[in-house]
Amino acid sequence: MSSPKPTLDDLRIERSTKPRPPSRPWVLAVVAGALALLAALVWWWSRPGTIEVRTSLAREVAAGGGEHTVLNASGYVVARRAATVSSKVTGKVVEVLIEEGMKVKEGQILARLDDINVKTSLDVATAQLESAKAALEETRAQLKQADREFQRITELAKRNIASQSDLDVAESNAKPLQAHLLWQERDVTVAERQVVLWQQQMDDMIIRAPFPGIVTTKDAQPGEMISPVSAGGGYTRTGIGTVVDMDSLEIEIDVNESYINRVESGQPVEATLDAYPEWKIPCKVLAIIPTADRQKSTVKVRVGFDKLDPRILPEMSVKVGFREAGGSGGQTGRMVTVPKAAVQQQDGRDVVMVVQNGRAERRAVELNGTGTDEAVIGAGVAAGERVVVDWPQGLTNGAIVKETKP
Repeated sequence: MSSPKPTLDDLRIERSTKPRPPSRPWVLAVVAGALALLAALVWWWSRPGTIEVRTSLAREVAAGGGEHTVLNASGYVVARRAATVSSKVTGKVVEVLIEEGMKVKEGQILARLDDINVKTSLDVATAQLESAKAALEETRAQLKQADREFQRITELAKRNIASQSDLDVAESNAKPLQAHLLWQERDVTVAERQVVLWQQQMDDMIIRAPFPGIVTTKDAQPGEMISPVSAGGGYTRTGIGTVVDMDSLEIEIDVNESYINRVESGQPVEATLDAYPEWKIPCKVLAIIPTADRQKSTVKVRVGFDKLDPRILPEMSVKVGFREAGGSGGQTGRMVTVPKAAVQQQDGRDVVMVVQNGRAERRAVELNGTGTDEAVIGAGVAAGERVVVDWPQGLTNGAIVKETKP
């Protein structure tokens, strides 16, 4: 007997009518929080400790050893502003008020010339001016009287009391006086200008200092003739004396044109006066004169003193050394010094530890020299940064540090 065929009811899955237990999401949150706390505890116990370090400030110094001389030359101290003071006119000196070494101010009287003739001419011009003014006043009075007479005759003529002939005579008397008055007014103007001219001539008899400075030479004495131009015979002086502005002293050097490429404007220069061979004077190049001397094959260079000194005098001989910042990498001629104990040797290189944002940062440095207590660093550390002195044990790159300043 065959088995019965399956029906759709036989294929149906029986599902339990018992309800499923509700889900618990807070359990997952508790587990995640526990894991995070465990991770924080692990980091806390494994984090590096803070290391106390003693630091010192890197100080900037002039890189004397980082410069070298590229050219030696010689020259002379000259005054940029110097003048042989003379007069504007030829005359005889009657008074000299200067001596060598005297300080003078601008406009100060240095000497006087004989002004007798000029004074006489001034007196004559003054008298002529007074005479012209007096004649002018006389003409004004005559013209005033003539105008009154003309007005009176005009009124009489209107009333037929005076004739036309009388009116013409009165008018002819007034018109010439008006022209004469204009002429005399111009004569007064000319006389006034003559007086001003002779007053200027009087002022020219006084020789004054053109600028403040020191008298270096006295070239004339009372009784000698002086002239603004050179005169034949050698008996006429061309100046009273020489005044030099000591604030304008500088050095003039003739540099061979083959070496002028070693000189540039603003270049540092070290000068040595022959009178003071042990005194090194800091200077700098002011200008290179843009022309050459074809006979000497040289180019003139102006060198200025960084600071003037009373020992520097015009026409002194001086030797100069044109300096240039040494080294590569565009050094500026400035270096820093740090305590010698801040520099350590690692992997055959000089290194220091610089404190940056609470951490130690290792820097390789270029050591240019060491002294008893300090080391000169040419590159690697900037002025103002703080370096670790006497590295403590365990100090590594990136370590957390706490500064204790000395």
